[in-house]
Amino acid sequence: MELRLDLLMQPIQRYLGHRRWPETFAVVALFALLSILSRAFATEVVRIDARASGRPFPHFWEEMFGSGHAALAMRADYLRDLRAVKRITDFRYVRFHGILDHGVGAYTRDYQGKPVYNFSNVDTIYDGLLRRGVRPFVELSFMPPAIAANPDDRYDFWYRPNVSPPQTYAKWAAVIRTFAHHLVARYGIHEVSQWYFEVWNEPNETFRGGTWRQHTYFDLYDATARALKAVSPRLRVGGPATSHTAWIRAFLRHVAAHRVPIDFISTHAYADDSSVALFGKHFAVPYDDRVCLAVKRVRREIDHSALPGLPLFLTEWSVMGADNARDTTYVGPAVADTIRECDGSVQMMSFWTFSDVFEEDGPNPGPFTGGFGLRAYGGINKPSYYDFALLHQLGGERLANPSHDAIVTRTRTGGLAIALWNLVDPGAKGTTRTLRLEIRGVPAEAPVAIERVDDHHGNVLPVYRAMGSPRYPTPAQVAQMNAATRLPPARIAHLRGGELSLTLEPDALLLIRVGADASYGKAASGQH
Repeated sequence: MELRLDLLMQPIQRYLGHRRWPETFAVVALFALLSILSRAFATEVVRIDARASGRPFPHFWEEMFGSGHAALAMRADYLRDLRAVKRITDFRYVRFHGILDHGVGAYTRDYQGKPVYNFSNVDTIYDGLLRRGVRPFVELSFMPPAIAANPDDRYDFWYRPNVSPPQTYAKWAAVIRTFAHHLVARYGIHEVSQWYFEVWNEPNETFRGGTWRQHTYFDLYDATARALKAVSPRLRVGGPATSHTAWIRAFLRHVAAHRVPIDFISTHAYADDSSVALFGKHFAVPYDDRVCLAVKRVRREIDHSALPGLPLFLTEWSVMGADNARDTTYVGPAVADTIRECDGSVQMMSFWTFSDVFEEDGPNPGPFTGGFGLRAYGGINKPSYYDFALLHQLGGERLANPSHDAIVTRTRTGGLAIALWNLVDPGAKGTTRTLRLEIRGVPAEAPVAIERVDDHHGNVLPVYRAMGSPRYPTPAQVAQMNAATRLPPARIAHLRGGELSLTLEPDALLLIRVGADASYGKAASGQH
């Protein structure tokens, strides 16, 4: 049986497109139900006109990645994973906590209480990134204990950063100015002006004091932004870096009213954040829709503020993590669906994280414990590593398509690159589905290149279990796992009368190249 999902969804999409964000929740449940019911039908048809006009499709999901804390960037395994993810995504920025933490040592005091600046570790960290073609997205955190109002106010990360406000904002501003002057002197203003400086991390979580948290953060932001701009107006600064997309309206009002410098808005949202945390009340919002509904609300808040032109950066986000889902094939379809939904509302999304070299809860306990990264402990490629490699091949121009299971793009050579997926949430039961592509505007028998990540392609978990699930895999075992999961060359097929039918098992992600792009291209694994 054939389901015209595009016709079924069009009136609902038109309804959503003309409503303010609170009103959308009235139909989200119906929207999700129709999507689920559609999977009970045998075939979904995705109709594509290769000659249709498109619109720019910047790769906002792979511009930046997150990682744990700054000191990790001096480790060989961190840099190894950074290099591997850079190879498959060509990402440009990395963000991490704690460049001003005591462990990095940028600012301390001697026994006489005199300020001591030491940027040797800062230089090691940033030199290592730049040598590998990645710039820092500088999160200005946490508080150097030497100027903390409460030196004992430690956050519950394993490395125990200080999250106190400063003794005085003048002392904090002096640290920021000295830090920025050093960066400009070492790397040059042309280089550093291409970085971003984000003030703090999740102040609505890390600052204590109830209602005083917002007031405290605004004071900290003001001092920081003005200190940076005093070094050079070309330095880019923003915030509020809140969890759960909080405080945006109030922050925008504050910086506009007080004429505080700002170049971007940043905030965080995760698929498994509660609807109460994200939206202020309980809504029956599917996990897979939460991030982009929050992003679109923030975009509207910016657009209706006194500063409507500000770019929006989601500097932390990830897919649902229940049942160690981030180690599984679920990630690819969940990321693809988020790209589909968030396109046009956000300038950069920083996936948390590129690697499981990560220490918020302590040293890594071993591979496949539900970590955020694309690579597991030891440098093992997870399915998500290969998923991002496939999505990197999407073109720079998107063609409109009503399917909720596809992104259709045009590449620089004029061919098509199409992502298709069968999203099944952790704990849910899914079935293998058939999608039929009907493509016009290309030769009826055009070549097609097909790559996929699913339970049988790019999935390391069965290989790991067959090894006995070693907690501390050896380099040889890691190499064996990565060799076993490396994606094979694309399978070449041909359209038949402009059509192609494909089967997708639960949580499969496929990348289809049609026409000029089908006959060439390296393996998506990046291991070439």
